[in-house]
Amino acid sequence: MNILFMGPPGAGKGTQAERIVENFGIPHISTGDAFRLAMKQGTPVGLKAKEYIDQGLLVPDEITNGIVKERLAQDDCKKGFLLDGFPRTLQQAEALDAMLSELGRSIDHVVNLKVDRGLLLARLTGRRICKSCGTTYHVLFNPPKVEGICDKDGGELYQRSDDTEEKVGTRLDEYTSKTEPLLNYYNGKGLLREVDGEKDINIVTADIVSCLKGTL
Repeated sequence: MNILFMGPPGAGKGTQAERIVENFGIPHISTGDAFRLAMKQGTPVGLKAKEYIDQGLLVPDEITNGIVKERLAQDDCKKGFLLDGFPRTLQQAEALDAMLSELGRSIDHVVNLKVDRGLLLARLTGRRICKSCGTTYHVLFNPPKVEGICDKDGGELYQRSDDTEEKVGTRLDEYTSKTEPLLNYYNGKGLLREVDGEKDINIVTADIVSCLKGTL
């Protein structure tokens, strides 16, 4: 089964992806992991990507597409895969279709985790991290016993600069503008499966499995 995971920052894609790949026995492929593997193995596209990354430049789509194609062609993907973080644009989606066609494959399901913007803001802006030990808390969902103080070592908790409401809002706006065409694209192909990501984690997992098995 070939699955594509979509959803805004804070929707819980990482947590659910781990559960789904375990359930179906397929690899979880993120763009970052694919890049690291290609560079570690020293493949031609991996070396090209490293040149851009070492200079602090964005890796062109052509190279990104090549790295994803290399990863999907590996033996552990023959029974299926869960792709996360790619495609990010309509052009990449079309490139993915082309590369899968060359491999004699296709996407079976596109799972989109839907979460209200207000809840996403609460999830992403509520994170607090201990300055000394790095333990992560959340002001609503996993608060420390004493506000601003780490339970483990008494260290001071802080909010990352990219977790402020303004910056989180910008990230969400960017995600929406870029992915709306993608959702329409996959919906037009009859592949889109919308899942309510606001429910309990276990219920969300069960709903995704039901969608993938065609029982929801």
